[in-house]
Amino acid sequence: MHFLSPILESYIANSSEDEPELLQELTRETHLKVIQPRMITGHFQGRVLSMLSKIINPKYILEIGTYTGYSALCLAEGLQKNGELHTIEVNEELHQMQRKYFDKSGHGNQIIQHIGDALDIVPNLNPTFDLVFIDAQKVNYDAYFEAVIKKTKPGSIILSDNVLWSGKVVEPLQKSDKATAALLEYNQKLKEDPRVETVLLPIRDGLTLSRVL
Repeated sequence: MHFLSPILESYIANSSEDEPELLQELTRETHLKVIQPRMITGHFQGRVLSMLSKIINPKYILEIGTYTGYSALCLAEGLQKNGELHTIEVNEELHQMQRKYFDKSGHGNQIIQHIGDALDIVPNLNPTFDLVFIDAQKVNYDAYFEAVIKKTKPGSIILSDNVLWSGKVVEPLQKSDKATAALLEYNQKLKEDPRVETVLLPIRDGLTLSRVL
């Protein structure tokens, strides 16, 4: 489902901050070398993540789902000078590509890569995170949220990506569609959870912003 016409999407992107050249380069290489390149964050949403991070000015960022590193680079733009971004990816084959662009960005020494299951890794991380970005397996969103909220503080922001799931959240649910079912439960949970206040933003495929109380 396309929420906006291609013409409007183009106008929105063209009326927003330009995409940095390094991220354009990363996008090209992702489309040439990596399976399912549509998973990459992209220009407009990337600038939204960058702006949110700059507003929050976090010392510690946690990302679940690195892919080729586009969103991590956007989030890193708002890091404090002595800050850290911890990013977790289950696919170890992407590690070198991520690192190449992290190091070219100037934030390389601040970005710490983790390979494996986030549900195993997050409990062992020491920082209290000011900003969290969840963008991994949709069936695990609830479990990711429960893991990361223990690593936050009042005022921390948790972002959840793809919460509209190409519009499937408002279509008849297929019995075999576990991802959509999980997102429907997750979206309702965030609305009702007394530990956070939440707003769902219709940005790209849906981006939920939750503030820890």
